[in-house]
Amino acid sequence: MPARTAAAVAEVEEPQTTHGLQFNEPLSWRAGKSIPVADLLKRLNALSKEMQDMEQEENERDSFTKVAKELVSPNLLAHKDKGVKALTAACLVDILRLCAPDAPYTGQQLRDIFNMIIGQILPALADPTNAYNSQHLYVLSSLAQIKSIVLLADIPSADTLIKNVFAICFDVISGSSKTSPREELQKNVEINMTQLLTCLVDESQTLPPEVVDIIVAQFLRTDPKALSGVGGKNKKNGVIDEKQSTLVLRQLPPAYKMAKYICNACPEKMARYFSQYFNDVVVDASNSSNQKHPSKSKKRHSDGLDDSGDENAGGPTEQDLQELSKVHGLLRELWRACPGVLQNVIPQLEAELSAENVQLRLLATETLGDIISGIGAAGLPPAPPMDPAAYPSNALSNPSEDTVSVNLLTKPSSPHPFPSSHPQAYSNFLGRRQDKSSVIRAAWTIGIGRILNTSAGGAGLSQQEEDRLISDLSLMLGDADEKVRLAAVRVVASFSFRDVVSKLGRPGGVTDNGSVLAILAERIRDKKHSVREEAMTLLARIWGVGVGEISAENEQVTALLKGIPSKILDTYYTSDLEIMVLLDRVFYEQLLPLSYPPIKGKSNKLTNGNSQGAKESQGSTEKSGDAIDPDSIRTERVLLLLKDLDERAKKVFYAVQSRQMLLSKVMRAYLERCEDYNGGVMDDNESQIKEHLTRLIKTFAGLLPNSQQATSDLWKFAKMHDRRSYQLVRFCMAPESDYRTVFKAIKEFTKRIVDASASTSASNSLLDTLTPLLYRVSLVVYNKSHVPGIMEYSRTDAKSLASTAHEVLREISSRTPEVLKAHVQEICRTLQDEAPSAKKPNDAGAVDNLKACASFAAKYPTEIPQDRKFVQAMSSFALYGSPPEAAKYAVSVIWAATEKKESLARDLAQKCTKGFTFGEEGFLSRLATLSQLMLLAPNEIDDQSSDEILDIAIKQTLLQVREASKKPADDYEWSSPADVEVQAKCWALKMLVNRIRSHTDAESLPDVAAPVYKLLSTLIEQQGEVSQTTNTPPTHKPRLRLLAARLYLKLCTSKSHDALLTPSAFNALTTVAQDPVKQVRAGFLQRLKKYLNLQRLPQRFYTIPFLLAFEPSDALRTDTATWIKSRATFFANTKPTSSSTRANIVMESVFARLLSVLSHHPDYADEAEDLIDFSHYIIFYLQNVATADNVSLIYHIAQRVKQCRDAVSSTPAPDAPPTEADERLYHLSDLAQVVIRKYEDMHNWTIQTLPGKIRLPTSIFSEIKSHAEAQRIAEHHYLPEGVEAGAEDVLKATLRASRAAQHGKKRKSEGGDWDGREAKKAKPKLPIRKAATTTPKVKKAGTKAAKTPKPKKLKKDEEQGSAERRRSGRVKEVERSYAERDSDEDDEEMETVGAGAAAKADDVEDESADEEMDASVEPKSPDVDDAQEEEAGDEEHEAEEQDVGDEPTPETTPKTTPRGKRKSTASSQAKAGAPAPTKARAMRSRGIAA
Repeated sequence: MPARTAAAVAEVEEPQTTHGLQFNEPLSWRAGKSIPVADLLKRLNALSKEMQDMEQEENERDSFTKVAKELVSPNLLAHKDKGVKALTAACLVDILRLCAPDAPYTGQQLRDIFNMIIGQILPALADPTNAYNSQHLYVLSSLAQIKSIVLLADIPSADTLIKNVFAICFDVISGSSKTSPREELQKNVEINMTQLLTCLVDESQTLPPEVVDIIVAQFLRTDPKALSGVGGKNKKNGVIDEKQSTLVLRQLPPAYKMAKYICNACPEKMARYFSQYFNDVVVDASNSSNQKHPSKSKKRHSDGLDDSGDENAGGPTEQDLQELSKVHGLLRELWRACPGVLQNVIPQLEAELSAENVQLRLLATETLGDIISGIGAAGLPPAPPMDPAAYPSNALSNPSEDTVSVNLLTKPSSPHPFPSSHPQAYSNFLGRRQDKSSVIRAAWTIGIGRILNTSAGGAGLSQQEEDRLISDLSLMLGDADEKVRLAAVRVVASFSFRDVVSKLGRPGGVTDNGSVLAILAERIRDKKHSVREEAMTLLARIWGVGVGEISAENEQVTALLKGIPSKILDTYYTSDLEIMVLLDRVFYEQLLPLSYPPIKGKSNKLTNGNSQGAKESQGSTEKSGDAIDPDSIRTERVLLLLKDLDERAKKVFYAVQSRQMLLSKVMRAYLERCEDYNGGVMDDNESQIKEHLTRLIKTFAGLLPNSQQATSDLWKFAKMHDRRSYQLVRFCMAPESDYRTVFKAIKEFTKRIVDASASTSASNSLLDTLTPLLYRVSLVVYNKSHVPGIMEYSRTDAKSLASTAHEVLREISSRTPEVLKAHVQEICRTLQDEAPSAKKPNDAGAVDNLKACASFAAKYPTEIPQDRKFVQAMSSFALYGSPPEAAKYAVSVIWAATEKKESLARDLAQKCTKGFTFGEEGFLSRLATLSQLMLLAPNEIDDQSSDEILDIAIKQTLLQVREASKKPADDYEWSSPADVEVQAKCWALKMLVNRIRSHTDAESLPDVAAPVYKLLSTLIEQQGEVSQTTNTPPTHKPRLRLLAARLYLKLCTSKSHDALLTPSAFNALTTVAQDPVKQVRAGFLQRLKKYLNLQRLPQRFYTIPFLLAFEPSDALRTDTATWIKSRATFFANTKPTSSSTRANIVMESVFARLLSVLSHHPDYADEAEDLIDFSHYIIFYLQNVATADNVSLIYHIAQRVKQCRDAVSSTPAPDAPPTEADERLYHLSDLAQVVIRKYEDMHNWTIQTLPGKIRLPTSIFSEIKSHAEAQRIAEHHYLPEGVEAGAEDVLKATLRASRAAQHGKKRKSEGGDWDGREAKKAKPKLPIRKAATTTPKVKKAGTKAAKTPKPKKLKKDEEQGSAERRRSGRVKEVERSYAERDSDEDDEEMETVGAGAAAKADDVEDESADEEMDASVEPKSPDVDDAQEEEAGDEEHEAEEQDVGDEPTPETTPKTTPRGKRKSTASSQAKAGAPAPTKARAMRSRGIAA
């Protein structure tokens, strides 16, 4: 062991010996004596193997001299055989390795070597199947690992070689990656090439600009549109293959990764190169833009880009912009890949933000926005799906709801948070919010939207920063320019539903002022149709996607989104036809999509949400196991939508359904005439058919924005004569059609129209015209398929939808009872099972089923069961039903559908009167039953029972005060719910009124009705007080007064009953519109407008709405003003009938009645201050009725009033001097003439002299017999000094406030002086009459009034739009009669004009209007019981009238502003132009303490 160890040590310590190269064969030859290729290959192979095994330190360098010299001979470097070149190159790189660091070659020899390697060896790496691929790989590996490539830097003028190295390496990597089957080999190539190029960049002092271009180009490989322009010499710049845009790369390209590694390995050098590259491009573009005479072929891109003055003059050409755009797109990708190389570029990009040229600022803004968002050249990922028709609906709890296929190239990614890395640039970017160019602001809006959407490229934003960006987005939604607002809407549309809730919903929902969603909701009333279209569609889509969370009672989502349907439906009031069509599409495509849910009815179980992609088909409603019922799902969505609607929106919702019934009649007539038209081929009655078809087409065309195009399309449809399409439309309208039938009919109809348009090469206008009409006539919501689901929810109260289900069921029973035909038997069986008794109450939902049954029985009495059990059940409801309305409906069912109704009526009357005791169990039900019997079966009640009924109603109920009030006698207040005593008095009052309504003897009617009329007048005049000895509780008075007024209206729908209402009683009735309690005013006006819409009241009732000049409620005043304008337009467009030539001047002729009412107003006085206050009434009338066409007629009527005497107070002798009442009329006539003249002057109108003489109503006016007296009155000026100037000031202030509201200007003061300066505000308790605290300063007589500036001239379409439609020639036609008849003649006229509308409204009582009023008076919670509903509004439903609803009246002009919230004209005027009255003067005539 010792010896062996010593020997080993000696061996280790022996010095190393170097060995030289053993290869000694020739490799070169003389000309003509070449070495055979086979021998040459053997020699080179042997040399290569020997040198590969040699290490640098173990060899004698001199031994390589000969071989090194021979290897660089032209014979080998330029040899034709590829193998020779491959082996030669392998040997050469070994020579360089073994002789390093000093290469045994001259500069020219190194050039030749690298020319051969770069030109032959490196390109061969693209083919892994090459026989000499191993030698190629060895050469590449040696150059990279030994870093022999750095010798290129020592070669003079080697820029071309360096450029070729980079070009070939990137081409090899990018070209071979598509075909190479050897992934491991290709990975080695990529690694070695990356090391090779990195070493070259790192060791080179400078890089040629072409090399920078090559590196830059690799980052554009992620852009599919740029692939065709990168990586090939034969591809032209700027030529983009659009098909490349469909490519989806799942990983980064190898060339991209190689360029990324190079940049990150040498960040400082590359930063310098990239900065110079970016600067050169910008400078080139700037130099090009400064040329004085650019080429004609270079079109300026700035043309039409923006209207920002001259800042675009001399801007870059289109070619320059393409280059700039490419470079800026590159910066996006560089930030994602290697942000370190942009450290010098970001300041340059920041400087562009302040450039004068818009295009440069735009590019900089877009680029910085995408850089911060981490968006590269590949662009944005696909937007998350938001399908409102998907089922199950989007759920926040499901993380995969908005997951899309991950694309590494489009996934936003920012390696560093840009705000912290470059705070100055980020701050300057945020400053672009206030750029003067709307194009820049729009681009900036898109940028911040992407930053929010991507959370700054995944780097994250602080809470403060995110809140600031959300606030900025909300500001952009209200920008003054439509392009910016539209961009902001589209930005919101790019968010996923989860981000809408979690990010955009953080400031609040659509009902929270200032939040993104609230301002987005304001955009649905935008003045630009493109903005409001996208905003409304987006809002509806958000709600449709979130309805699943609302159904799941997600409080956060519900609070954010529940107001969306109300905001959308509220646009109905704008009366803009484009909005109406948009509303139809949004309603049936987003809120309640026709295809929802897109599942079949059978065996579609919910598993992993796979039903999302199911076909759009509606299956049968059969259930099998846990199969899904599409009708039930759809019904729930309808109820969820309706549940959260506010009262205005609910009116629209029900009005849309009511419109379906009306338009379906017109559509049926149109289809019939189309069939008669027979495509234009008719045998008989050709002129009549064409005339009728023309009228029907004109009706439909008037409902669409482009009436001319609609007329053409409807004629085209008639000429198509497609009988199948006719039948499909009839399927959509038929109450017998289930939802599946309606849906398939709409789908097939749409396809047929599209195919027809395609076959005739026509445009899509035909489908655009017919689709809204088809939506409006289709029975979609009130469909028979939904009835079972509605009934189920009404019974179970699932998801707190019972109240809403009851409401819808009531509406269906009132509007379309036909759809209940298939379910009426089930309803009757349910009622039979729930029949109450003395000990057992009925279910709370029975009243709605009873109402549905009563409405159905009125139209289809034979469909109601006649068996004994059902009749007994109805009798039980009549005696014990709760609430009392259940008893009323039960009586209606008995009277409409049972055979022995007479005997049943007598029996019920006896049971109700026998032993009646106020306050006993069920006494309210008995009162309701007696009230209905007095209306339906008065002849079946004997005299004794009749006397007992009157005793119960009057002595035991109305005249009794069981709980005397201890409060002052003038106390008057509203409370809800109503107590039992006032409910009983209301039923008793209805009982008395029903008694005279059912009275058929015209001769005895005045005697029978006189006590009731006196009682109603007493309740109105005495503020609801009926007892002379005891104070009625103050909470009873307003309800009794309201009911008395509404019963008066009901009575006056009959001509014989209206004749009994004296002018003085009518004047007292008008004061209810100025009741101190808002609920009374709203309830009275709601019923009044309903009857006037139906044309069931005489003309004199149009006077009452004009008394709202001092209405303190902005909403009530605005709604009433809108309604007045709508009725004025209706009458102006109504053609005179043969029996009346005055149908189109109803609103004008009512002005005389208004002056008569005002002359008897309790607040009237002849003092100047009072008359100035009364000018508000006249101004309110003129604002809503007067036009350039009718102002002459109104002025003439005002003059005529001064030529008559008052006939309301008394009938004076012909030669008697004017009475006080007469002088009141003359004061108001002079005041009206003054105001009309001023109003006409301020509007640049002209008052013309009218032919003929207008006759005023003889019931309130009488002629002056003495000509001398008439002359004296006409010449006398009755107005006190200062009234004219004061009225002019009031008019100016009112018009100023109106114009300010139209332009969205906010008034500085609320109730201040007329100039808008802040003044002391009096806040009286009852500000409904006159204004007295801030009377305008009265000018002295003879003082010239201040010159009124001319109003701004309107655009032609604004100025002439409605005027031309309303023009009736009433000023120019001499033969037209302007004589106004008295009330009897008015009734005849109304009956003629409205015969069609009133004929069907005389059999069933209106109740839904009461319910609408009740809802507006006292908002109901969804779970309020039916008794509370009735107590809240004194609901009426009797069998004489059919309720067709109080359809919401569209506004005449939508008033929106780009910024801020919408503000109505009337609201602004009430705040800025209507001074508040003092407490004493406002109510002095009432004696109510203010």
